[in-house]
Amino acid sequence: MDTMTNPQPFEGEHRMGTTIMAAVFDGGVVMGADSRTTTGSYIANRVTDKITPVYDNIFCCRSGSAADTQAISDYVTLYLNLHGNELGEQPEIKTAAALFQTLCYQNKNALQAGIIVAGYHPRTGGEVYTIPLGGALVKSPWTIGGSGSSYIYGFCDTNFRDGMTKQEAMDFVTRAISLAITRDGSSGGVCRLCIIDKTGVERVMVPGNKLPKAYED
Repeated sequence: MDTMTNPQPFEGEHRMGTTIMAAVFDGGVVMGADSRTTTGSYIANRVTDKITPVYDNIFCCRSGSAADTQAISDYVTLYLNLHGNELGEQPEIKTAAALFQTLCYQNKNALQAGIIVAGYHPRTGGEVYTIPLGGALVKSPWTIGGSGSSYIYGFCDTNFRDGMTKQEAMDFVTRAISLAITRDGSSGGVCRLCIIDKTGVERVMVPGNKLPKAYED
């Protein structure tokens, strides 16, 4: 077989065809992501952690090229640690989002990176920012990204509400990720959650066989 005209399914770049999201609740934020990483049509990793810490109270969700997003998050982690040392306190979430936006926009022709930045700061509470392909920067109470996001905009518009409790926000994010996994062939695996509030960071993993099913509602 001519591999030049008929490439093998595992010869593509490592990509996170994915579903990522974040939502604000009363007192913090919940971030969520599936765990499937693909190389072409081959599933290279089914338990990837796409929720990456960039500071104690700030995390990012990564979609696009795995290499690009890992490199960008490493740069932002370095800059935030330097900035935190200069300030003598935690950097604000908008500072981390601005760093991501600068790197993504200035290198938009070379990178494939969609980023969600979220965290908690004592002065501003929980905040969510999104940096889609191209390097825009948008603040919103909830946001979604990745290939699976196309399937859940209606669900999120209908079910998100201001002032949700922590458990309500966790259920909202878990159901949304589960719906996307059901419909999107590039999303799958487990659902990882990251809850950030004034008490710290809590990580939760929901196995694929424990995810809620839409047809069981």
